[in-house]
Amino acid sequence: MRNSFARTLFQIAQQRPKVFLVVADISPAGAMAPFQEQFPDRFINVGVAEQSMIGTCAGLALRGCLPFAYTIASFALYRPFEQIRVDLCYQNLPVTIVGIGGGVSYSALGGTHHAPEDIAVMSALPNMSILAPCDPAETEAATWACTKRRGPTYLRLGKAGEPDLTSNAAEPFQFGKVRFLKRGSDVCILSYGPIMSLASEVAASIEECGGGSTALVSVHTLKPLDAAGIVRILDEFETVLVVEEHSENGGLGAKVKQLAWESGARCRLHAFSLQDEFIHVYGSQRDLWDAHGLNAEKIVDCVMTGV
Repeated sequence: MRNSFARTLFQIAQQRPKVFLVVADISPAGAMAPFQEQFPDRFINVGVAEQSMIGTCAGLALRGCLPFAYTIASFALYRPFEQIRVDLCYQNLPVTIVGIGGGVSYSALGGTHHAPEDIAVMSALPNMSILAPCDPAETEAATWACTKRRGPTYLRLGKAGEPDLTSNAAEPFQFGKVRFLKRGSDVCILSYGPIMSLASEVAASIEECGGGSTALVSVHTLKPLDAAGIVRILDEFETVLVVEEHSENGGLGAKVKQLAWESGARCRLHAFSLQDEFIHVYGSQRDLWDAHGLNAEKIVDCVMTGV
């Protein structure tokens, strides 16, 4: 996803001379070398100074430019939160904050590099939009969508190695709309971001176990959320699952539960998310998912037993 974003932004910059890339420290920007080499006047590295990164982007936006702020998610959001809120959201400026490694993608680097509550934090800000694509192709579509926004956007990306999940998708990408990747009639799984790969495994296992025809849906736009589309899913399916790499507080699961209550949904609804705690586990991203109870066996068992 990181490389897909880099390639796409480079293509956009070739067409749009006002696109800027502002990074905080060069380390997460290795994939951006072609951009830096061809457009040195539009590549700004502020160093380890995330507040300056956001402030610089705000200034560029006020001058009619289209800036992208790019660094590791935990540093892109938490250190400069005041600047995001006041400089970007209060003034409704067209700045895209690209957070690499949302959730626990930077697994082995520990809690300082994790962003398990990023969607909840950004969702609380007026004017902020949130995009969380699930694979490289959806990342490309989401990056183009960011260039069309008139206000601030948080683009939440995985780190690397995400598989292709959308090449045969049942529906195209559309900003602000849920997207069926696979059609089904009995169970529907809502997910987003890199953990969509786990959701895809769950969908296949449910069908193999005789749990029913299973649909897979990418909720790539988390704000503005496609409330109408989700309510239709809650009405059409007997069982709905939410699988997300985010805290149980303020994530997609909580929002779907709210919509289910408000719409009087009668389906079985289960949400699987990161636990509301710092879990001190060293290992891969999958190891951390397992530590939080996010594994295919547990989710499939929930569907098959109804518990």
